[in-house]
Amino acid sequence: MPDALKIALGQLNQSVGDVAGNAEAILAARREAWDADLVVFPELHLIGYPPEDLILKPALVEKAAAELEHLAEATGRPGSPALLVGSAFVRDGALHNGVALLDQGRIAAVRFKHELPNYGTFDEMRLFQPGPLPEPVIVRGTMLGVPICEDIWRPEVCRHLADFGAEMFVCINGSPYEINKDVLRIEGVAKRRAVDTGLPLAYLNRVGGQDELVFDGASFVVNGDGSLAAQARDWEEQVIQTRWTRTAKGWRCDRGAIAPAALHPESLYCAIVLALRDFAERAGAARVALALDGSLDAALCAALAVDALGAERVLAVLAPIGDGESHGGGAGIALARLCASRLGIAAREVAGHAVFEAALEAFEGGGAGEEERLGEGVRGLLVAAEAERCGAMLLSAVNKTQLSVGARGDALVGRYAPLKDVYAGTVRMLAQWRNDSPARIGLGANGDVIPEAVLAAHGAVHHARAPYRALDAMLQGLVEQDKSIDQLVAEGFDRGALRDVEERLHRAEAARRQAPPGVKLTPRNFGRDRRYPVTHAFRSA
Repeated sequence: MPDALKIALGQLNQSVGDVAGNAEAILAARREAWDADLVVFPELHLIGYPPEDLILKPALVEKAAAELEHLAEATGRPGSPALLVGSAFVRDGALHNGVALLDQGRIAAVRFKHELPNYGTFDEMRLFQPGPLPEPVIVRGTMLGVPICEDIWRPEVCRHLADFGAEMFVCINGSPYEINKDVLRIEGVAKRRAVDTGLPLAYLNRVGGQDELVFDGASFVVNGDGSLAAQARDWEEQVIQTRWTRTAKGWRCDRGAIAPAALHPESLYCAIVLALRDFAERAGAARVALALDGSLDAALCAALAVDALGAERVLAVLAPIGDGESHGGGAGIALARLCASRLGIAAREVAGHAVFEAALEAFEGGGAGEEERLGEGVRGLLVAAEAERCGAMLLSAVNKTQLSVGARGDALVGRYAPLKDVYAGTVRMLAQWRNDSPARIGLGANGDVIPEAVLAAHGAVHHARAPYRALDAMLQGLVEQDKSIDQLVAEGFDRGALRDVEERLHRAEAARRQAPPGVKLTPRNFGRDRRYPVTHAFRSA
């Protein structure tokens, strides 16, 4: 029996559907960790996670199976470490989310995910069949339990593996980021399974963005006594080398590097930056554009884009259509120019006065409200046209508060919305944090990249029935906590304001369906987590 093991955890990014590229990343990580006994890769790494309905394409699963055979052959080279690779498998006509042990030139074992999540962003029951309670696999004479992601969130799978002789757990994951979820993973789940069974647990998570999800990495190892033995950096790819020693009480991971995790709000900022970076890269966008109008939402969106892609790949479009600030003119444009200068990004001004006047004439004018809505529509059209002319992917600066109560016009124009799951009050917090601190994965300059005048102007903004701070609190109660109006009134909120906000929230569902995608950050985002009918008659009071 061996007295020591070296296990490398490949905390890598993935590209959904790029089987060959994902396989090459596996081989590159294996070369980096050549002296390891085992190199481990995240859930569904060979195909990419989450594949959604793409996984129902038989050709994709067949391609992954062929690539897995090639990877298995590569482990036949003398001295090669064994590999644990997440992929999809077909057995007896059923599709499974699983993991393969590749060793000595062959697929030595395959295990299937038992617990399929079917809540929030997850709908794996729609795509996969659950596997039986898994048994351990043998690597270098050691019995490894290999639960897959959701398998450790309930005690049954780890308990079963321990009963069948597992000496340690190596858990592969595709666990999306949410605020404070890293603490829940370690304290609420991994340590409990380790202490309950007395077995150490290595937790490997992927890193990177995929459409509306982002993964923070932050992989770690806890020993059987619940102590943290190693932790990888968050928000970055890393191959983590861990060393294990057999003791009289079983295997124990030697203490390694413990990287400090980004704290709130830095973690939130990093999540948006990485999600935007990967979305733009995988969409093939050489450049992004956005409307810069002097608002804090647009200024923060521009700063995020610079941190994600670099200033040379960001274009600000200024589209005043009148002298008044309500139409993107006046002081707003002066602030926009200052913001573009601070960020070091190119700015193009598109004069839309003639277009707006023509639109007013065509629609025979109207009241102030109608004129404002028409102005928003014209600005959205001008900005989208300029982005298209420059070959840039258009970003929307719409935030969660605006989407909740009825964003319209230019706010809904774009291919990606970085702030879609960020409340208005959090926008200000992130902007102030960015001025005070460099983003650890950002490409932009340090210092006050967002002018203080923009922050000051945002402080005076409020919605029709409540300041944004109170509005955000109401929305968190209605959206994320599913509270009724009576419950929120008992907490001190105004009933009339609540009724108005709830009505706007329900009526805005159709507009939210038209909004561009944006990264999930909160426990309940619009879209994947909250799927309401567009038309319904329910009101909570």
